[in-house]
Amino acid sequence: MIGIPLGWAYSNFGEWVLHRYVLHGLGKHRQSFWSFHWHEHHQKSRRHDMVDDQYLRSLWTWSAKTKELLALAALAVAHAPLFPVAPFFVGTVWACAANYYRVHRRAHLDPAWAREHLPWHYDHHMGRNQNANWCVTHPFFDLVLGTRREFLGIQPAAPSSEAVPASLHTAMTPAVAPVSVA
Repeated sequence: MIGIPLGWAYSNFGEWVLHRYVLHGLGKHRQSFWSFHWHEHHQKSRRHDMVDDQYLRSLWTWSAKTKELLALAALAVAHAPLFPVAPFFVGTVWACAANYYRVHRRAHLDPAWAREHLPWHYDHHMGRNQNANWCVTHPFFDLVLGTRREFLGIQPAAPSSEAVPASLHTAMTPAVAPVSVA
């Protein structure tokens, strides 16, 4: 059963690594197979307030949607040999891959849902810095690795002690009256 949390953490870290180094690293080069991510998916999302209509295309067209599904299927097949020795781990990786596609597709067809349920992914596409917020399904590794950036147009950033002058700290801290226990 330890395979379930390990599979989830592994999958979330995989999202982070693949998104950052493959989809954005290799994907910025037009000659790369992965260029669909940066040159098609990001451009459509920016131009159409997060909507990418390629998710409405037929599965039988050569599009960003088809390439994304093929990459996820290849990852699932690559993990299949581990199934006999780590079925919970592999099953969780497969479930995470299916969930990734499900929520990523919905986020790009329903921007209001994305703003509410995946604000970190909305921030990735619509924020000032598209080279941050690498996780799609959950921001765990963005938080751990310090790559989560909140886009102020979506939700207010939490004040930090470095960003707020000391004189304002007392003004921002609500006064709390002591509670007496009778």
